[in-house]
Amino acid sequence: MKQILLIDDDNSLRRVMEFQLQEAGYQVLTARDGQQGLVAFRQHRPPLVITDVQMPGISGYDVLQEVLSLEPQTLVIIVTAFSTVEQAVDAMKVGAYDYLAKPFSRDQLCLTVAKAFEFRNLKQENSALRDVLAARDDSLRIIGESSAMTQLLQRVEKVAVSQASILISGESGTGKEVIAQTIHQRSERHAGPFIAVNCAAIPKDLIESELFGHIKGSFTGAVKDRKGKFSLADKGTLFLDEIGELPVDLQPKLLRALQEQQIEPVGGTTEQVDVRVVAATNRNLEEAMAAGTFRDDLYYRLAVVPLELPPLRQRKEDIPLFVQYFLNKQQAGAQVRMTDQVLQSLQKYDWPGNVRELENVVEQMLILRNSDVIDLADLPERIGRPAGRGKGVLNLPEEGYSLEELEKEAVVEALRRCQGNKSKAANFLRIPRHTLLYRLEKYHIEA
Repeated sequence: MKQILLIDDDNSLRRVMEFQLQEAGYQVLTARDGQQGLVAFRQHRPPLVITDVQMPGISGYDVLQEVLSLEPQTLVIIVTAFSTVEQAVDAMKVGAYDYLAKPFSRDQLCLTVAKAFEFRNLKQENSALRDVLAARDDSLRIIGESSAMTQLLQRVEKVAVSQASILISGESGTGKEVIAQTIHQRSERHAGPFIAVNCAAIPKDLIESELFGHIKGSFTGAVKDRKGKFSLADKGTLFLDEIGELPVDLQPKLLRALQEQQIEPVGGTTEQVDVRVVAATNRNLEEAMAAGTFRDDLYYRLAVVPLELPPLRQRKEDIPLFVQYFLNKQQAGAQVRMTDQVLQSLQKYDWPGNVRELENVVEQMLILRNSDVIDLADLPERIGRPAGRGKGVLNLPEEGYSLEELEKEAVVEALRRCQGNKSKAANFLRIPRHTLLYRLEKYHIEA
């Protein structure tokens, strides 16, 4: 019989939870506070501990740390009031398996416990296979030896084996989906599906059906039943890219799917799923929360473990590695190489489109090259000229140049570097935003 240690200073809640878990077939040990709980743990070493956070004396957070120091493989579920969810999230960052926010139902309790034991069994059964896969997939398109990437990949390895939801932030083109795929491959769910959804690419009136599915006849055009992405990702990982674009009115339904692992297709009834969600965004979700366009509770559920992917301009030492990878991938057997001058020029460029832009540039140079040695003449013009205009040297043509054209070029370049963000572009040019808007209208520039 599976054994659970339940620690809670609320006598009534503890008795109710004990009864519900015993009814579900578990052997339950109970303790009224953290000190008594640690004594029971040292004596019985149960595989699962459920502990309240707020307790007199030894807190649930202290219990978590002591339990994991004694038995690192123990799974710990934190019980907390909704007002202290952030504290539970902090606990998950240091090793808690999951948390339950009061009030919670019997079904939520039993489902969370069942998933914890299932996770433990899978971890024990597949640890050897996971090690083999990890060794085999070390080159799973993750490229980078810079300190920023080394630190990121260390975190990826740690969080992959957990069941925690993950939020990956970073600019467009930095490789967020590659990181999500790596997390899936390193996880216990590697044999299950990896389903990717771009929330920004789906029309708002269709996204609910896309995520949760629909039943025939539930709306105009629903000519047959259709499974949603959550159902397709069952027993696997669902990657929600551009999560910041999810409509506010749909966010509570996503939150329910995350918390209870239940979905409701449009026009249908509740279904149980087993899905791990990895989300990604290039937006500042904290600003979106302040503006009321993204729910706080959804953010905290998604960002149990936040990962920030640095832009390419902050890890330029990785550019030669990317170049070699793309050359090997795209040259189809031809022995093409780049001169040192070309690599130096590539490292001087700021890459507003990040890794995706670099891959496109390498492919372009391979197609248009005149020989198997790529030199400066093969570089695109925007990269071949210096990234800045030098200290006091504008590099203008001998025959002269229009001041208006120069100003227009500076505005276009600022918008490009700032991905069309007018406020950032104005700051880049060191002018007020209204002055930039005037220049856009004057030169008929579309951001």
